[in-house]
Amino acid sequence: MHTLLPADELAEIRAEIARLKLREAALRAVFLRAPQGQTTGRWNKVEVVETKERRFNPALLPDEIRQDPRFMEEKHVQTVRCLPAQLTVALRPGWPIRRDALALH
Repeated sequence: MHTLLPADELAEIRAEIARLKLREAALRAVFLRAPQGQTTGRWNKVEVVETKERRFNPALLPDEIRQDPRFMEEKHVQTVRCLPAQLTVALRPGWPIRRDALALH
């Protein structure tokens, strides 16, 4: 069995997460459109709950406060990006996994 290098494994995991997020968004839309629809499965039940919350919105502050350097901070951020490598070998056979969307219903 071929062992994946960490960079390839990370890229594959991120691709699978993206696919799952799209599927989650589609299912969420179904429940939001018809909250009284089929919400009970064999092992789980879905509830659509509406709440109200207060949130701080800095965009509502006057511009002179938002642009004042006294209220700014510098933050160092590290990002891990997945980029295609200069391929010297063929792509991993069978990846990315292609699943028929109809099979997920």
